[in-house]
Amino acid sequence: MSIQAVGLKAYNEALRNFAKAENKAKSMTVPKEAGRVDAFAEVLGASLEKVNKAQIERSDLVASFASGEHQNVHELMISMQKASLAMNMTAAVRNKVMEAYKELSRLQF
Repeated sequence: MSIQAVGLKAYNEALRNFAKAENKAKSMTVPKEAGRVDAFAEVLGASLEKVNKAQIERSDLVASFASGEHQNVHELMISMQKASLAMNMTAAVRNKVMEAYKELSRLQF
């Protein structure tokens, strides 16, 4: 498989994933006031599960590449970048949540 074919395959997969996420975002409804915490917890849990799956996929590909079972360097690098980006985004969201919590704790009622 040539580099162009692998790149095109990854690009098409990314487009499909983006389209799925966009359709899912359009179909989501805003929950009632009482259910907002539950909905946030569900979204957060699902997001963390996706990050965990990306990390597991990355480690599996690294192990199979190191053992010689899998020789596709491009797929390995794409998987590593996806996992890295997902982890960085998760850390950024966590940092923003912590900043918001600190700001709220400084408020005086």
